[in-house]
Amino acid sequence: MPDLWTPVNELPHEAFVERLHRAISNFAEAMGVEKPLVEIELADTSHFTLDRIDPEPGFGMVTLYVADPRDDAPDALIVPLGWLRRIELRAGAGKSESFGFTVPPAT
Repeated sequence: MPDLWTPVNELPHEAFVERLHRAISNFAEAMGVEKPLVEIELADTSHFTLDRIDPEPGFGMVTLYVADPRDDAPDALIVPLGWLRRIELRAGAGKSESFGFTVPPAT
């Protein structure tokens, strides 16, 4: 059953989120923007604009914080890492610099 998912702690969700933050930061630097637009497509084909992503709660799941202006958009989603189907990065030309993905400071 390919749609069956159970939480496991072996998945490298923290490394994935760390590398994703690095890729987004590199993209933002290359495009000369402070906050790029990051849009995500989930396995159910829903699309969201993200403010940030955290590796919590773990066990193969991440938290997506949504910056989507739609009234029906949730504030946050906790999803299995395997539900992430596509991540789009945009410079956000013509958008307010206060709107976009927040890359955490490098540690």
